[in-house]
Amino acid sequence: MSPLPETDLDHIISHTHGLWESLRGASIFLTGATGFVGTWLLASVLRANDEFDLGISIVALTRNPERFMGQAPELAGHKAVRLLEGDMCGFVPPAGHFPFVIHAATERSFEPDDGRPLGTFDADVGGTRRVLEFARTHGVRRFLFTSSGAVYGAQPASLTHIPEDYVGAPSTMLSNSAYGQAKRVSEFMSVMYGRTYGFDSTIARLFAFVGPLLPLNANFAVGNFIRDALAGGPLRIAGDGTPYRSYLYAADLAIWLWTILLRGTPNHPYNVGSARDVTIAELARTVIDVTGTAAKIEVAQRPVPGALPARYVPNVDRAASELGLRNHVSLEDGIMKTYEWHRAQGRRKTIA
Repeated sequence: MSPLPETDLDHIISHTHGLWESLRGASIFLTGATGFVGTWLLASVLRANDEFDLGISIVALTRNPERFMGQAPELAGHKAVRLLEGDMCGFVPPAGHFPFVIHAATERSFEPDDGRPLGTFDADVGGTRRVLEFARTHGVRRFLFTSSGAVYGAQPASLTHIPEDYVGAPSTMLSNSAYGQAKRVSEFMSVMYGRTYGFDSTIARLFAFVGPLLPLNANFAVGNFIRDALAGGPLRIAGDGTPYRSYLYAADLAIWLWTILLRGTPNHPYNVGSARDVTIAELARTVIDVTGTAAKIEVAQRPVPGALPARYVPNVDRAASELGLRNHVSLEDGIMKTYEWHRAQGRRKTIA
């Protein structure tokens, strides 16, 4: 795997001055360490650790330490990192005190089936409870749970940007709501554990992102479009192209999450994402314009006349006003950085 761009790590450090001293000499327990979010968190804290000689130690939970060592030796092999084999539901707790715990692991959303009638729900909720039990018995002071905008359920088409105090929720009648239901319950558990056992529980509700490490073959429109652009096209839109989304660049995501962990108000969720909304069709056109590909766009369905477009766009005023957080990297630059990183990744595979 290509390392994360040095310019991005420098970007994170340049916008987090004053944060890192809180972590001096601390031990951090990180779940989901090898996922998209976890890897950005791990890479950025290691850069800060080296830059400021912080003496941080990190236990990083991963299902496959050997594979991660092969993919990212500069992270997995760092002297500050100890890889712990296991998943969030079945890890053996490491000894010691961990004042900072980041729970960034999550199950990929899947539909209920005969073997797992609750779909994603059981694993996500059970994993969160196990991590919270670990936190309360290992000296946690600050706990960060990476939740999701899925906790709001379907965003009303009349609401352009959904705020943290919106009281909607995923439907209990829909099988595809298991992921959002699990995040809601996990938020509740995180707050209750924090209040009961005396630690600060912070919550980040994640929306959509773009950046190096973003999977190109998962259910992420921007990743799929970048994949199609790398292949020369066409860019395929499965629906009608009218839904609205927004994208925060991954380096900015890392800035937001470290800030929420260390400065966020406990028991007070923050939306994490971009307020700049674009339709899926506009997103595809932006990928073509930014990358310079001559690819065409194929749209599978026609818009329904008179129908209001679906939206999944956060209101991020709380993060801006309370924590001074904002988007530093534009959507266009984020797409280009992601495209170039994956193109370099492809060249490395070809050489290998």
